[in-house]
Amino acid sequence: MKSAVEKLSPTRVKLSIEVAFDELKPHIDGAYKTLSEKVNIPGFRKGKVPSAMIDQRFGRGAVLDEAINAALPTFYSQAAKENDVLVIGRPNVDITELKDNEKFSFTVEVDVRPEIELPNFSTIEITVDDVAVSESDIDEQVQSLRTRFGTLTTVEKVVAKGDFVTIDLVATKDGKELDGGTANDLSYEVGSASMVDGLDEALIGLSAGGAKSFETALVGMAEGEKGSVKVLVKTVKERELPAIDDEFAKLASEFETIAQLKDDLKTRLTRVKELEQGGQARDLFIEKLIQTVDVPLPADVIEAEVNDHLEKEGRLDDAKHRDEVTKEVSQTITREFLLDSIVKAEAISVNETELTEYLVRAAARYGMSPDQFIKEVSDAGQISTMVAEVTRAKALASVLGRVKVIDKSGKKIDLEALAPKPAVAEK
Repeated sequence: MKSAVEKLSPTRVKLSIEVAFDELKPHIDGAYKTLSEKVNIPGFRKGKVPSAMIDQRFGRGAVLDEAINAALPTFYSQAAKENDVLVIGRPNVDITELKDNEKFSFTVEVDVRPEIELPNFSTIEITVDDVAVSESDIDEQVQSLRTRFGTLTTVEKVVAKGDFVTIDLVATKDGKELDGGTANDLSYEVGSASMVDGLDEALIGLSAGGAKSFETALVGMAEGEKGSVKVLVKTVKERELPAIDDEFAKLASEFETIAQLKDDLKTRLTRVKELEQGGQARDLFIEKLIQTVDVPLPADVIEAEVNDHLEKEGRLDDAKHRDEVTKEVSQTITREFLLDSIVKAEAISVNETELTEYLVRAAARYGMSPDQFIKEVSDAGQISTMVAEVTRAKALASVLGRVKVIDKSGKKIDLEALAPKPAVAEK
């Protein structure tokens, strides 16, 4: 097989491929076998019909069509690999010459990943926010701990924001109770806005035994339609918070004093903000690359992705939404092209240990065991996507080490010190 590549644009190429007929012969043999399975000829079993009879019944042209259709993907992939062409999108194939028992030629036009000229990363400077843990940050964490260790006490009072109530709800429409519209003995924090719109306003000012009805939009109703909900307060409870002292520190942590607890909270918050610095540096770096590096985009690929997205939403004719989706898809493809160019330039690869560590951390984020998460990812055919994510992240970390990152106070940030430690899978 001979092949050549012609660059039509920064994102599209034309592959010209010439195949010697002896290379096509295995596919022709396969075509005869396939066609012999489809025909019934007295005296011959399916799959055992002689080639001459296949030619007589279907014609030699049908055999060659079957063989070429089977062979095209193989020769196309081989040519793309030989010419170092990273194809994306659907190829357009044109058979240019077919001489039986002599040669077979065809061309393929296809979108490709563009060649991107990357900058000298050591000349790039990124400025991130300072790490600053305030007393209010620490107090907020202490308050969160107090809330966690607080106790609820039944009280005789009118309901106020922050109280906990036990309530019954009944939903109706035009005076008729809705199916599934009754709920009893619900525990609810007033002011959390976590249940039904209008519930908080209805509850405030009521006492135990009090009831009130209000109009609100309910699940399953048409837009603009409302039903009526009656709420009955059965009990009112206040949360009593522990005092902020050494006894509380012993209750809520492994420390003996509140001062030690606050010092630990400050250390933890500092670490969190340092990690946020690393994330900010990464995002700003990618943003700077997008703004300064010329990244040609394949219009056909973008249009296909946009149409696929809009078709799933049933909004193909929504021009305004099309513009929004086109912008999002363009940004995503630009980012992927940039990161994949870095992967190629840095010759980044991912080993099994690195992939496993990534999957273990991802499983923890989803609250799943590593084995369960890996099985679901594998069943969904997403392993290759995971590999691409890990490879891009590794490439990004590699070049970020050369970028000068400082905070707003001028302090140099060591991003390598913020890298996550290897995870260990639990069995």
